[in-house]
Amino acid sequence: MPNTKSAAKAMRQALRRRARNLQAKNKFKGAVKEVKKLITAGKKSDALEAMKKAMSALDKAVKKNVIKKGSASRKKSRLAKALAKLK
Repeated sequence: MPNTKSAAKAMRQALRRRARNLQAKNKFKGAVKEVKKLITAGKKSDALEAMKKAMSALDKAVKKNVIKKGSASRKKSRLAKALAKLK
C-alpha cells in the first residue's frame, strides 16, 4: 500500500495506464492472429483486409508507446512476407 498521497496518485495513474496499454496490446495481438489464421487457411483476399487492420493497430500501439517501433516493423514485415508467399 502507498504511504504518501503522491504514491497513492502514482498507483492510480499506473493502473489506468496499464489498462490502456493492455487494451492496445490486445487489439494488435488479435489483429495479427487473425491475419496468421487467414494466411494458414489460404484466404489471400481476406488476409489482405485483415493485414490493413493489423498494420493500423501496430502503428497505433507504437504511437502510444505500447511497443517499440522496431518490434512493430518486424511484425509487419514478417506478416507481409508470409502473405506474399500465398499464391
